[in-house]
Amino acid sequence: MLTAVFADIHANREAFAASLADARRRGAAQFVFLGDLVGYGADPDWVCDQVMEACAQGAIALRGNHDAAIAETAPDMNTDALRAIVWTRTRLDAAQSAFLTGLPLEVDRGDTLFVHANAWAPEGWGYVRSPADAERSLRSTSHRLTLCGHTHVPALWHMAPLRPPGRHEPTANAMIPLATTRRWLAVLGAVGQPRDGNPAACYGLLRDSPAELTYVRVPYDVDTAARKILAAGLPEGLAARLAKGR
Repeated sequence: MLTAVFADIHANREAFAASLADARRRGAAQFVFLGDLVGYGADPDWVCDQVMEACAQGAIALRGNHDAAIAETAPDMNTDALRAIVWTRTRLDAAQSAFLTGLPLEVDRGDTLFVHANAWAPEGWGYVRSPADAERSLRSTSHRLTLCGHTHVPALWHMAPLRPPGRHEPTANAMIPLATTRRWLAVLGAVGQPRDGNPAACYGLLRDSPAELTYVRVPYDVDTAARKILAAGLPEGLAARLAKGR
């Protein structure tokens, strides 16, 4: 089975629509959404509706820190993020808000764990950015494969028995075999707000047998997404960074 995994959509309709269309064209049969459906972007209601519809048909969705902030703002949220959350609350109806805040923090499927931030403390929203972070996450679960988002930067960590974790830099649109002799931690890039210098949306395609993962990059209409952020009165920086992938 081919599973499309999306992280950090951040209310970016243009990026999400392009990514969904690409995944369906490639034959994805299952869909997983790793959280942060909202925040930053101008179309939180549309994104929520799409994910709610997908979940009604069997998709998996998780709660990210921006989704959780719809009910309770995190104390460490920066000014631009907070402004976007306050605005987002005005755009969501009761059903959409309840859907976001009721999502689980983690879901497992066989030997695979899906989580927004990390496996050691999903509710703490800690980032996986270093070898120590990766090892902590890998050692906190018995799953052979963990998929997460949160950093907005693609990375793939692997660990063999009695060895420290190693980092593999994924090449866009290249299939990566996930050897069964290792355990894996895949940090997906962001659909709606990439921060690795590449403005194209990023999502993952996971094949069960043989185990393979592809980090897919999808160009989308960045200009329209940015104009809508400005038209909504959201911070200018949230629009400007889309074209830079930062």
